[in-house]
Amino acid sequence: MENFKASGLFTKQAHVKIPEGHYEEEHGRKGFFGRVSHLYHKHMPTGWTKIDGDLLPRNLPPVFDDKKLKNTFNKILFNNDVEISLGHWDQSFKHFFRNADFDEMFFIHEGSGKFETIYGPLEYTKGDYVMIPRGTTYKMYLKSATKILKVESASEFEQPTRGILGPNALYDQTAITTPEAALGSEQNLKEYTIEVKRLSKITTVTYPFNPLDASGWKGSVYPWKLSIYDYCPINSHKYHIPPSGHTTFVCKNFVICSFVARPLEHESEGVLKVPFFHANIDYDEVLFYHAGDFFSRDNIDAGAITFHPQGVHHGPHPKAFERGAKREFTDEYAVMVDTRNPLQMTEEFSRLENKDYWKSWMTK
Repeated sequence: MENFKASGLFTKQAHVKIPEGHYEEEHGRKGFFGRVSHLYHKHMPTGWTKIDGDLLPRNLPPVFDDKKLKNTFNKILFNNDVEISLGHWDQSFKHFFRNADFDEMFFIHEGSGKFETIYGPLEYTKGDYVMIPRGTTYKMYLKSATKILKVESASEFEQPTRGILGPNALYDQTAITTPEAALGSEQNLKEYTIEVKRLSKITTVTYPFNPLDASGWKGSVYPWKLSIYDYCPINSHKYHIPPSGHTTFVCKNFVICSFVARPLEHESEGVLKVPFFHANIDYDEVLFYHAGDFFSRDNIDAGAITFHPQGVHHGPHPKAFERGAKREFTDEYAVMVDTRNPLQMTEEFSRLENKDYWKSWMTK
């Protein structure tokens, strides 16, 4: 039982009818899943004039056209649980691939094609999450140039529990596509090479036949895909649902959430329509902006990434409150990765980042 207390000025319901002239901060544990308190500030917690140190809010503008992202996956953020990469492919894989380090998730930002796997082919298009279990042999074939957010996990990508919402909430199991057994399409070549990744090093294995030679399969380990456009958000006209309510996949020490088009909270109920100010002191937050109008952020375009380390507040930009008040619907689509353990930036992230992003909250 939580020892819940209150003092001074506060609301009857979090995120609803915030006292005039005040700003609500959510001080939470376990990335919105744990215990929480709310504080009511006279000033925006992001109303800083200067930040010195490593915990700056970070931003990558859309960088898929950078030449170093062409036909490869370029790692930008990582820890022992997860690695996050970007890639812009205009040609199919040269070789087959097998990841012996991580389970893989490919979020298709743009493009179309297919993953041919040992379990059979999976067609992909814009907005698809393609899940490849560790140890699966596959090859990616393009129909059109493809921009990808790739997340590699040291643990399996699992579906979230639905609890009192029932098994068909968030996404029905029939929204998931699995491959039908089929042999690899490339036949009659002299040799076929698999690149196997283990401990971040590549070993090549060459065969005189296409290694995608399984005539059938059964079991509970297999590739699958889900479209972000099939994700069904939890809505409330009287309450702002926290990001945890949009959890799409659960891994050890991190979650992936989908923010999708939805009706906004009803103005007559006095509900906060924009993300509340918060400092998730237990989690780092990475947000990939996929499509739509990201009205809670200034100067953020599709393909951009924000990275907010633990310990420093973040939340809506100053203009977002006025923008949100006039809206009844949001059309934005974004993918969030929340990590229990701190993320490290690669040199590529530092090279590409917008180093003035932290200033975007400043009103003067």
